[in-house]
Amino acid sequence: MSTLAVAVTAMAGNPLLETYKTPHQTIPFNEIKTEHYFPAFEEAMKQHIINVDAIVNNPQAPTFENTIVALEHSGELLTKVSSPFHNLLSSETTDDLQKFAEKISPIVTEHANSINLNEKLFARVKAVYQQKDKLKLNPEQQMLLKDTYEGFTKSGANLSEADKAIYRELSKELNMLTLQYGQNVLKETNKYSLLITNKALLSGLPADFMDALASNARKAGKEGWMLNLKATCYVPFMKYADNRDLRRELYMANTSKCMLGGEFDNRENVKKIVNARLKIANLLGYKSYADYELVDRMAENKANVYNLLDKLLKAYKPEAVKEYNEVQEYANKKGAYFTVQPWDWSYYSEKLKDEKYAVNDEMLKPYFELENVKKGVFGLATRLYGIHFTKNTKIPVYNPEVDAYDVTDENGKFLAVLYTDFHPRDGKRAGAWMNDFKAQSMVGKTDSRPQITVVMNFTRPTDTKPALLTYDELKTFLHEFGHSLHGMLTKCTYESLSGTNVYRDFVELPSQIMENWASEKEFLDGFAKHYKTGEKIPAELIQKIKDSENFNNAYLCLRQLSFCYLDMGWHTIEKPFEGDLISNEKELMASTQVLPMVPNTSMSPTFSHIFSGGYAAGYYSYKWAEVLDADAFSVFSKNGIFDKKTADSFRQNILVKGGTEHPMVLYKRFRGQEPTIDAILKRDGISGVGSR
Repeated sequence: MSTLAVAVTAMAGNPLLETYKTPHQTIPFNEIKTEHYFPAFEEAMKQHIINVDAIVNNPQAPTFENTIVALEHSGELLTKVSSPFHNLLSSETTDDLQKFAEKISPIVTEHANSINLNEKLFARVKAVYQQKDKLKLNPEQQMLLKDTYEGFTKSGANLSEADKAIYRELSKELNMLTLQYGQNVLKETNKYSLLITNKALLSGLPADFMDALASNARKAGKEGWMLNLKATCYVPFMKYADNRDLRRELYMANTSKCMLGGEFDNRENVKKIVNARLKIANLLGYKSYADYELVDRMAENKANVYNLLDKLLKAYKPEAVKEYNEVQEYANKKGAYFTVQPWDWSYYSEKLKDEKYAVNDEMLKPYFELENVKKGVFGLATRLYGIHFTKNTKIPVYNPEVDAYDVTDENGKFLAVLYTDFHPRDGKRAGAWMNDFKAQSMVGKTDSRPQITVVMNFTRPTDTKPALLTYDELKTFLHEFGHSLHGMLTKCTYESLSGTNVYRDFVELPSQIMENWASEKEFLDGFAKHYKTGEKIPAELIQKIKDSENFNNAYLCLRQLSFCYLDMGWHTIEKPFEGDLISNEKELMASTQVLPMVPNTSMSPTFSHIFSGGYAAGYYSYKWAEVLDADAFSVFSKNGIFDKKTADSFRQNILVKGGTEHPMVLYKRFRGQEPTIDAILKRDGISGVGSR
């Protein structure tokens, strides 16, 4: 009897443990309740241990099939149970779900440790690994063997019994700290609101944004206009609000989150997290956590990371200083006789951009109505890869705002399920991301296709207008959709290597390359039409987008570099950090700053990417992959942005392959050479400093 069948017998009535009777065996969200999770986790972990014990007690000599492959399949039920839980914890959380997360987190961590630190199990894995040069394995099998062995060693399998005990405690502590950190950021963000009752204070704000603020107030049972710290409010407010005092107030509220005392303060959590990571790294024989993390990265070591960051800093900073000076001069001309501060930057930059290029979000948004953008983005995948999207209303969803699509290939064959979730809610964390509810793998001879979700926080429709996206939101959609293509088009044997299960500094290539189409006329002509008149976006407006693409690009690069240096700084420490968080942060980011630094502000207490989102010692990946995507898109630019041969090569060599081979091998197979920074410098209009 299979693991799933045993579980069904033991826990009949729990939808998480039953065979789903939904289309494509999608998750029955309408049946799952919070109380179902604990018994489901218990049963899934129990079955996982039974499977692992069967491997350990196998009387036959260890082989790739009876040990490595068996181990790969051993936790299938646990993955099935944990997948909806972890996804909903980010996109549709509740107080009950968060309380359960705090309860189950140390239990699941201890469960993982009991497997990773199982001496007899590791002995079998090691025995197979030591035969790797004699085994006739294909590249994917070689990668699975390598990842399995290194996964054990990086999880403490080679430690002494005493050190294993220390590792267990540290890993549980770290897991709880990162969980608490993320919950604090969400709660602190949701806590803030500012009601404005004097309309004159909101001069400069576009009419549809005012409607959204009024809707916020009505939902809170108030009259007036309600501001909050969600990106769909904060970003446009900082860009358009004439009232400098209010801009400063909102800026200070946003940049002092989780650091002013109270129950959601994350300053101590930051220290505890970086110190726990350092202790784990030291325990495993590494000088720093970055050394530990970068073993399985394209960058390979921190010297190579800093080499790229330093080259980009050298190339972009002189241009960024020029951009700041230009904005400062413009502000002075407009009667602003003060030093431009961070809360002034977006406001005066937007006005300068509008004056120089006669283009702004308010001009573009009418052409980026969400439903049309969806058709355009889906249509791009159709033109490049021949795939089609059909809404399937029979698939259960976790919120009425979520849509589910059947994804099929050019021959009508089923490829994947895609869930789309576009708008902010109190139960959804900030930002945008892609994930899977079920990853692709081969189950025997059957290709088990994936179930993918893309989650964003786009501007909501108002009472008078549909959801109209900014140009940046269009690019965000393309970015996350690129991740989803990686997840949907993959075809691998093993789940742990399929789709986006690749090196962290390679995973952003399929997403970031998609952003390149955002300003291409041939792409925009296919869907961008005025939501009222149906008029196609004018060619001159597209040209203005093109002309303005590099506006303040150097400043934006330095902003990203500041995050990279901050991340690397926290994770290259070789002694426990006991100093002042804010002063350390300012020092780490100092070389990248062109705007004045503001006292009593900090990013670290809300830098979820690195403290609760899996990018620790990995935020540089965005810049690393940006080099790759500029270099890769140069092939499309040369051959045609819809060139089928180029698209098919990218699909077969990058998207289909997942993590089955080293990413540089895959990239060179597509590109024919290693990447250089020349393409990104050319794209950004920066005078070069030489190739990487």
